Amino acid sequence: MKKIMNDPRAVVTEMLDGMVFAYGELLHRVDGLEIIARNAPKTGKVALISGGGSGHEPSHAGFVGEGMLSAAVCGPVFTSPTPDQVLAAIKEADEGAGVFMVIKNYSGDVMNFEMAQELAEMEGISVASVVVDDDIAVEDSLYTQGRRGVAGTVLVHKILGHAARSGKSLEEIKELADRLVPNIHTVGLALSGATVPEVGKPGFELADDEIEYGIGIHGEPGYQREKMKPSAELAKELVTKLVDSFQPKAGEKYAVLVNGMGATPLMELYIFANDLAKLLEEAKIQVAYKKLGNVMTSIDMAGLSLTLVRLEDETWLEALEAPVRTIAW
Repeated sequence: MKKIMNDPRAVVTEMLDGMVFAYGELLHRVDGLEIIARNAPKTGKVALISGGGSGHEPSHAGFVGEGMLSAAVCGPVFTSPTPDQVLAAIKEADEGAGVFMVIKNYSGDVMNFEMAQELAEMEGISVASVVVDDDIAVEDSLYTQGRRGVAGTVLVHKILGHAARSGKSLEEIKELADRLVPNIHTVGLALSGATVPEVGKPGFELADDEIEYGIGIHGEPGYQREKMKPSAELAKELVTKLVDSFQPKAGEKYAVLVNGMGATPLMELYIFANDLAKLLEEAKIQVAYKKLGNVMTSIDMAGLSLTLVRLEDETWLEALEAPVRTIAW
């Protein structure tokens, strides 16, 4: 294993300190805790927090800032933060109007964030949440009951962040989140596994000529292994899965996210996007918004994921297009 690091046990702490050194004008680290919070002045609006295990950078700390997250809590690599950590993030973010939590659907995250919610409410802070389960690849996978939460989570940050900045109440944001999440579907593929620093080797191995469809962001098994194929055929497999899942109807508008898993060059993401454009046109899917890049990675995994969002409400498109001030959007 070759990685630019010092002590494998200190990667999260040193990463966060480095982030603050680079972007201290936008955010700060809560003293003694693995929590990143924005520097923007508090204005009495609903605060939005998220988080989970580290290793998915820029998620979630890279989306802390005006218009998106108020704070992100960063657990150890691929491991949920504790309820105490989440509670501290809630307190740091709270502006008096309540705190909304965006939780990816992994058993540890759901349990610990919900425990923190109970603790916060005992201290008089109103908290609500949504569990994101956008990965349509598999059901009841490792770490989950039901679908996993993956790259679509970042689009939830963006749309709910806009609602919070616009002054929506905690109840209104909860209603929006419950409408939004079922309209976000994602499926991915891997060319290689991810190497957790403290483990020192990939969590799974693929032969030089193999790929795996439906792999999770922690290296959870997907639904099918095959020989490596040209980009156009990889894109066709993912688009077919999403079209089957959505059953698009005439007049619907969609947002598209092409997400790199950490070790995939932008060159390859753009090639995939070129193939994707043709397939979406053939499927008569009207694309109203597009984004491409690394937003929800898996350390050094090679691969990508494709997310479609059915834009059921025109305001969702306005929220995606709204400018924000964060590191990574």
